[in-house]
Amino acid sequence: MISRRHFLSANYGLGSIALATLLNEQGLLASPARLGQASSHDMTPKPAHGFGKAKAMISLFMQGGPSHIDLFDPKPALYKYDGKDFPGEVKYDDAAGASREVMAPLWKYAKHGRCGMDISELLPGLASIADEVTLIRSMRTGVNNHGQSIYALLNGTAVGGRPTLGSWITYGLGSESSNLPAYVALTDPRGLPVLGVDNFSNGWLPSLYQGTVIRPKEPRILNLEPPLSLQGDAQRRYLDFVGAMNRDHREQRPGESDLDARIQSFELAARMQTAAKEALDLSGESESTKKLYGLDRKETAEFGARCLLARRLVERGVRFVNLFTGNQTWDHHGAIASGLPAACQYVDRGATALVIDLKQRGLLDSTIVHWGGEMGRLPVIQNRAGGKTDRQKVGRDHNTYGFGMWVAGGGFKAGHIHGATDDFGHHAVEQVVNHYDFHSTVLHLFGLDPKRLTFKRNGTDQRLVEKSEARVVSEILA
Repeated sequence: MISRRHFLSANYGLGSIALATLLNEQGLLASPARLGQASSHDMTPKPAHGFGKAKAMISLFMQGGPSHIDLFDPKPALYKYDGKDFPGEVKYDDAAGASREVMAPLWKYAKHGRCGMDISELLPGLASIADEVTLIRSMRTGVNNHGQSIYALLNGTAVGGRPTLGSWITYGLGSESSNLPAYVALTDPRGLPVLGVDNFSNGWLPSLYQGTVIRPKEPRILNLEPPLSLQGDAQRRYLDFVGAMNRDHREQRPGESDLDARIQSFELAARMQTAAKEALDLSGESESTKKLYGLDRKETAEFGARCLLARRLVERGVRFVNLFTGNQTWDHHGAIASGLPAACQYVDRGATALVIDLKQRGLLDSTIVHWGGEMGRLPVIQNRAGGKTDRQKVGRDHNTYGFGMWVAGGGFKAGHIHGATDDFGHHAVEQVVNHYDFHSTVLHLFGLDPKRLTFKRNGTDQRLVEKSEARVVSEILA
């Protein structure tokens, strides 16, 4: 409780909050060191450790595990041994449904672009931008189930409770927008991926660095609109009062970084009421742009709209955007003959348009686009019921020992193929890129040193990249 005298003497205007924010952004406020306080957490832009080409990242996460050997890693041996026993050891995830019968891709491959990249007929969009991407054929996590491999690719380990890549990047660099979240998660209308909100968790970093969910349907951001009783002047007066109370509370508790982060989150939420509506409104986009993203077709409209939103968010200073497909969309243990083409059709147009659109707007050089899942698939048939194999019903089991993904922009090479799996596409064998190598490379492109990007927790420096053998994959950098 506060006294009447204290209440009347305090300055509760929004103007003072705005002034303090502007002074802080321009480095004109007294530093925390001079005030005897610990560093606070906010989203003002922060200097990188060194030069970095990337300013933003859009990660298109294909949850479930796209079949690399059916999409962009052709293997002649699969055709030679098609229908025969696999001539070696197979690391199954589901031994009960396993078989040793090799299955060749059911779709045709062709070379595309000046680089001659082999891409399946299922991805005509990717084929058209082959000269813009780096195709990594030698990814590896080595933890052979969805949850563990998702954790490895998102937070650097096979266990949960840790900050994701987007949280680390926004913690290290802040945001270039004062009115939108630095880290956004665009979810699929069919549901959250495996692990749910862990996919965009801040872990033990302050809550300010958690991904803000933008839903696929209205209301796109929950609780963004105030109730009728608090709209207009009523809300302004309420925010004035709460803002002043927060400042007074913070001043009495110097050095509590979590408190600073929570207050920053509340103030950002108020500013988002206007900025988020504008950013999420696609009505001002040209018809040609909407068609480019596939908004004119039922099969491609939903994912295409989210890809277009991702571009609009990055344009407005958002640092990291995760765009997820639904739960197990790519997990084709059975019926891969119908399931894989449908999954490809759903995303290929939008993902391609994103790269094209970013490039024509001059944003691709500074924006990393990532496409991939947490695993690939095995070269042998799963769920073969005995007797004559029905290729329309069978599928492929998990494979985290060698799989593929592609990246574009932000300092990655264009029209480049990196690494290789073995003759059957089972194990990465040349220029292997482990998940921690990929993280080191992404941080490097943002100008962040993986060893110096730390957060003190329980007296210990915590990092995204903990493996001492992690390396920056310089071979894929422009």
